[in-house]
Amino acid sequence: MTFPDITPDLKAAMPELRGRLLANQSLAELTWFRVGGPAQVLFTPADEADLAYFLAHLPQELSVYVVGVGSNLIVRDGGLPGVVIRLSPRGFGETSAHEDIVSAGAAALDKRVAETAAAANLGGMEFFFGIPGTIGGALRMNAGANGSETKDVLIEASGVGRDGKLHRFANADMKFVYRNNGVDPSIIFTSARFRGLPTAPEAIRARMSEVQSHRETAQPIREKTGGSTFKNPPGNSAWKLIDAAGCRGLRVGGAQVSEMHCNFLINTGTATGHDIETLGETVRTRVKENTGIELHWEIKRIGIAA
Repeated sequence: MTFPDITPDLKAAMPELRGRLLANQSLAELTWFRVGGPAQVLFTPADEADLAYFLAHLPQELSVYVVGVGSNLIVRDGGLPGVVIRLSPRGFGETSAHEDIVSAGAAALDKRVAETAAAANLGGMEFFFGIPGTIGGALRMNAGANGSETKDVLIEASGVGRDGKLHRFANADMKFVYRNNGVDPSIIFTSARFRGLPTAPEAIRARMSEVQSHRETAQPIREKTGGSTFKNPPGNSAWKLIDAAGCRGLRVGGAQVSEMHCNFLINTGTATGHDIETLGETVRTRVKENTGIELHWEIKRIGIAA
């Protein structure tokens, strides 16, 4: 599927734009699942000011969606009308540490933030080492692992609104909940500051090794996957419910429930976005029938069906 090319009109309306605009750009290679259709427009801003300029001049009727490294994302096969914005490491990927504070751009990998903190002998951010996403996604989803969450270490976040205005959010302003927050979804996070706790370097490295070992032994990290598929219901583990419903190894087309970890879906090589999403919905139905518990997607699903 292809969309009408609106990039010439956008470029004409934004003569000072410095970022890159691409029409009908495939999103499949930008996601871990390696599935999905194109974005009508893919915009990669040069920096925060360029992003603000773009949003301030973008026609309001065009929808906007932000993607990071696509580690927990299903793009449907029909693609996305409107604009997809991808923050690049070049403009948004810096990390630094000063005293007990770690600063990071929204495109910085969570793992790199953990490493930056470790190099400054700051503890509390080791859990980021096991999350395969970016800080922008961590802020939006209150990403967590191994008993810790983003809300536990965040001081403040910065972002740009749909009108191009800059905003700052203290930890309390984020209104964090499990795997989500209360900030207007149209805000595009651009950077964050975290507070660490001075800690012995050997203790930090040991904790990071534990986190990495857990990932390698318990999760299918070498597959085309999307991380945890469903949120853990209160008092339950999603994978245990999925396993009890007989879904371990279940297949739909080229998509399969991981044999290693039931809360991971994998693309065995030929899956479409439809295969993966249908498999997930099949799992949800079977768990509901088996236990009465309704699983809720943790993976984001965007776009239109082919």
